[in-house]
Amino acid sequence: MTDQDGYNLRLYVAGQTPRSMAAIANLKKICEQHLPGRYEIEIVDLIKNPALARRHQIVAIPTLIRELPEPLKRIIGDLSNVEKVLVGLDIQPT
Repeated sequence: MTDQDGYNLRLYVAGQTPRSMAAIANLKKICEQHLPGRYEIEIVDLIKNPALARRHQIVAIPTLIRELPEPLKRIIGDLSNVEKVLVGLDIQPT
């Protein structure tokens, strides 16, 4: 997906914890409401691949990274504060 196509998002979680599951649900809800058809989400479970945490400089979880459109943006937490997530990702509320 390119900048013109939409948003490329990667969410780092650690297993099926309540906080990780909340972050996944909140992200999907935000994307469906504010970016319908213009996003891709990749969920990365650091329990299954812990080496990625160091490689991608993940210091807290859950961490959301917006890879596209550039510049790269990071948000840490369960993404329950929709307004902060929209501001952090530079998404105009619909």
